[in-house]
Amino acid sequence: MDLFSFDPAFALSGLATGFLVGLTGVGGGSLMTPLLVLLFGIAPSTAVGTDLLYASITKVTGIPVHARKGHIDWRVAGWLTLGSAPAALAMVVLLSHLHTGKAFESILKTSVGVALVITAAAILWRASRQGILSFTGGPEPEPALAPAALLPGASGSTYPVWMTVLTGAVLGALVTMSSIGAGAIGTVALVFLYPRFRITRIVGTDIAHAVPLTLIAGLGHLGLGHVNGPLLVNLLIGSIPGIWLGSHASAGIPERWSRPILAVLLLTISARMIAH
Repeated sequence: MDLFSFDPAFALSGLATGFLVGLTGVGGGSLMTPLLVLLFGIAPSTAVGTDLLYASITKVTGIPVHARKGHIDWRVAGWLTLGSAPAALAMVVLLSHLHTGKAFESILKTSVGVALVITAAAILWRASRQGILSFTGGPEPEPALAPAALLPGASGSTYPVWMTVLTGAVLGALVTMSSIGAGAIGTVALVFLYPRFRITRIVGTDIAHAVPLTLIAGLGHLGLGHVNGPLLVNLLIGSIPGIWLGSHASAGIPERWSRPILAVLLLTISARMIAH
């Protein structure tokens, strides 16, 4: 298939995934990779590699928007990358030494299943937290920003540098193996590490970190021959309008309903991935 040949099935898959991403805010990897494996029978290695580059391209458009609004803490994003970039490269090297074949594909498929379980747990945790707050009356308040003047490592510092770097390393390994985790899991990790950050700053910082992580991991998979170029182009054709439509539709669907439903869906898919 030519690089720019149009495949309506893949474009529609990109449209559906993009719509759900815009609707729920959950990263496309949680939806796209299982869809490619279970519905289209694409090898897990190709699904993971293609989805990583797909994620880096779709997420990069969000950086200028968040940067203009001051929603990115570049220090935190840098510390996450300090851990995730070497971990992603190390995982690519490990994958290059593993034998290809059914056993190799099975390892990647299981990794996707495990990552889906963790992602679903992260979604449910956030949904329960929001549900409790909304039950007591009113939307979740945005906490004040942490003092930026405190130096890393100083007494009382609100920037746990080494924990952030370690978190980045864990995300780097998980995302490279499964293409899943940079969004939902990364966001929840930042909430625990920086509880005084506004949610907009959490999201912006997570996206700023996810772009270099998925790009490094995606290029690594590209070097291993795990990226399908025509598939990538068709997914992008569908996902761009899908994200726009989902973002507009999200205003009419309460997040406390959409996210738990999505979490249950991810758990069901993860069981299929592991048992398949």
